[in-house]
Amino acid sequence: MALNSSLFHFCIFILVACFAQPILCISSHDRPQASLFVFGDSLFDPGNNNYINTTTEYQANWWPYGETFFKYPTGRFCDGRLIPDFIAEYANLPLIPSYFEIGKKHFDHGVNFASGGAGCLVETHRGFVIDLHTQLKYFKKVVKLLKKKVGATESKQILSNAVYIFSAGGNDYLAPLSTNSYPEREYLQMIMGNLTSVLKGIYNEGGRKFVMLGMIPLGRLPNIRALNGNSIKKITNLAKVHNSALPEMLKQLEKQLAGFKYTLFNLFKVFSESLDNPTKYGFKTSKTACCGSGPFRGIYSCGGKRQTKEYELCKNVKDNLFFDSFHPSELAYQQYAQVLWNGTPDVIAPYNLKSFFELST
Repeated sequence: MALNSSLFHFCIFILVACFAQPILCISSHDRPQASLFVFGDSLFDPGNNNYINTTTEYQANWWPYGETFFKYPTGRFCDGRLIPDFIAEYANLPLIPSYFEIGKKHFDHGVNFASGGAGCLVETHRGFVIDLHTQLKYFKKVVKLLKKKVGATESKQILSNAVYIFSAGGNDYLAPLSTNSYPEREYLQMIMGNLTSVLKGIYNEGGRKFVMLGMIPLGRLPNIRALNGNSIKKITNLAKVHNSALPEMLKQLEKQLAGFKYTLFNLFKVFSESLDNPTKYGFKTSKTACCGSGPFRGIYSCGGKRQTKEYELCKNVKDNLFFDSFHPSELAYQQYAQVLWNGTPDVIAPYNLKSFFELST
C-alpha cells in the first residue's frame, strides 16, 4: 500500500510537471517581441553602401574594417559592431539585416536602411548615398512584403510594436563646411522639416515608437581637428543648435500624432564625457584615431582605398576611442549602446531602450 501511495504521488508529480512546463513555455515565448528598424548614416550602416553605385569615400568593405568582431569587412565603418548590433543583442533579436540582404534573410525582426554619408537632406552627397527619404521608400517596400508574408493584422501589430531608431543629420552639417550658402536658421529648418516628414511617413505606415540620437560633438572628430581647424567651433555650435531643436520637434509630433512615442538620447553629453576622460572609459587616447594618416590620423585614408592611399594602423584598437578619422571603435559603440539600453533620464528620456522595447502600443 505504501508502494502504491508513493507511485500515485510520483504519477501526480509527473502530470503536474508535464502540464506546468508547456504553460511556462507559452508565457515566455508568446510575449510579443518588438522588432527594430534602423535609419540613418555611417554610425548605423551595416553595409548597405556595398550594394549601391558609389565611390570608396562612402564605403568601408575592406580590411582593417571589421577586424575585431566579424574578422572580415562587412561594410560597417568600424572595426566591429555598431550601436544597432548591440541593441539587437540586448533585445534578444538576431543581427538586423541590411535592406539589400532581406531577400536571403528573415526581416520579421527588423531591417537596417542606414547609409554611410547620408543626411536628412536629399542634396547631401546626392548620387552617392541613400538619403533619408529614399530609406523611407525602402521601408514602405518592406511594409508591403511584411503584409504579404504574415497578413495585414499581424504586420500591423509588428509595425506598431517595433522600435524605429535614427542617427541622422551629421553629414548635413559636415558636407557644406565650405559651400553652405544657406543662413544657419534656414538650414536647420530644412533639416528638421525633412526629418519630420520621414518620421510622419513611418507613422503613417504604422510606426509608433521612435528613438532619436542627438548629434555628437562634430568639431572634435579627428578629421575636423586635422583639416578644419578654423571650423571646429562653428561645426560644434551647429551640433548644439541641432540638439536644441530635436526635443521641440519631437514634442510637436507627440501633440499632433495620436499614439506617437519617442525617446531622445543625449549622445553629445555621453560622447563628450568619453572624449574628456578617455582613461575612465578604458581608452588611452580620444584624440588620435586608430586608422588613418596625418595629424591625429585624421586624414580619411583607413585601408588605403580612398583618395589618400597611405595610412597607419594602431597596435591595439581598444586603446583608441576612434577607429578611423570619423567613426568610433566597437568598444566605444558598445559603451554608448549600454547607456542607450539602460541609461538614466539625464542622458536618455523619457524612456531608456529597455523600457521602450517593453512599452505596449
